[in-house]
Formats: sequence, C-alpha cells, structure tokens
Amino acid sequence: MNEKIGALVKTSLVDFPGTVCAAVFLKHCNLRCPYCYNAQLVTETQDDTGLFTLDEIKSHLAKRKNVLDGLAISGGEALLNPHTKELILFAKKLNYKVKLDTNGTLPELLQQITENPQTRPDFIAMDIKTSPQKYRGLLNSSNISDKTDYEQALKKSIKILKEYSSASREFRTVLVPTLVQKEDIENIAAILPKDASWQFARFSAGNCLEPLYNALPSYSESQISELINYAKTFIPNSCLR
Repeated sequence: MNEKIGALVKTSLVDFPGTVCAAVFLKHCNLRCPYCYNAQLVTETQDDTGLFTLDEIKSHLAKRKNVLDGLAISGGEALLNPHTKELILFAKKLNYKVKLDTNGTLPELLQQITENPQTRPDFIAMDIKTSPQKYRGLLNSSNISDKTDYEQALKKSIKILKEYSSASREFRTVLVPTLVQKEDIENIAAILPKDASWQFARFSAGNCLEPLYNALPSYSESQISELINYAKTFIPNSCLR
C-alpha cells in the first residue's frame, strides 16, 4: 500500500474541459516518445520523489469531493496501470466525472474500460503523435520485439471513441517539428472522425526523454498557424490549445 503510483495535481482547471478536477499521472507506458517530459513515469525509475500512493490519492479525492467535480486520469499510459480501474470506481462512487487520457495503442484495454458501465469514463482524450505508419520507428524503437500494428490499433481505439458524443471526446497532437509536418497532418486526419475536436499543443523543449530534443527549436507562430489551418481543411474543429 506504500507503493508510489503516480503524480497528483490536486486542483486543475486545464486537464478536464469545463471541469474543476484533480489530475493523476500514473506510472507505466508502452511508448517512448522522444519529446516526453514524464520520464519519471514512463521509464519507471526508482525515483519516487513527488509521487503519491493510491491511498493518498483516494484520501485527497474524498476530502475534496465538495469542491472538485472531476478526476482526470493520465500517464504514462493509464490503461497499463493496475490501479486505474480502482481509481475510476472510487471516483465515481464520490460522484466525480472521470476523464481518461490514452495514447490509443491499446484498444482491447480501452474496450474493457468503456464497455463496463461502472468504469466507463465520461470523457476520453486520445493522443495521436504522428502518422500512424511512423509509430514503431519513431516512438518505440527501443523495443525491437514490438510487433504492434499501430495503425490498426489507433483505428480500433478511434472506433471506440466514436461511441461517445463529439462533446465527450477529443484528439490531441503536439506540434513536434520532427514528428508533425503537413503530410502527417493529412495522414492523421484520414483516420479521425470528421466531427472530431482536434486539439493541438505547442512543443516546448526541456526535460525531454530523448536529450537531443532539448535542443529542437519549436515551430514559429506562423508555422503553427499554417499547420492548424491545413488541419482545418480536413477536420473543421481543429485548434491550438
């Protein structure tokens, strides 16, 4: 019970659209995105500085149930953490709305969560990193035994998200210059629902999992506008968050 399972943001106005929430960022991930800044969670180091136990997170949720409206569960990849279902059940018993963040590469686990009314999230945000065809080489090159068909996995997860209303789901992409160019925008858009809310974020170098990315310049404002306007030609509800 003393295992530190993840980081906790006790109050957040940005992690769950329209909802005052707590946000937990859980250990474990199946990807190694070079620009990831959550190395402590992704690489599962022994450094538990600043992390919380499951009981500590539950205690905070119980104490703040009359102040907070929701719980956002992220990672790492939350679907790989053994405590995710328990956290969802606990939060829902306290009448919290639950948002789940996922990278979309584990559709079977996502299906298990969404098909059970007791654990079905109220809102799901799915990250799409780059063109689906590039995933293995760019995002998980350290795992030479990886045989995942990422394009099919993403499509299966998107099909699950289509069961949600457009107001209860979103897709997110970080504008990393090496990973997201115009051709990648087009390739990602090809697998998204046309009514998707596609939220883009700026890439900011610093504390990246791959040290070389700490020296990578971000896109300029004009380049960002050009990419988002291009995305709008495929998915009208595309914007910079």
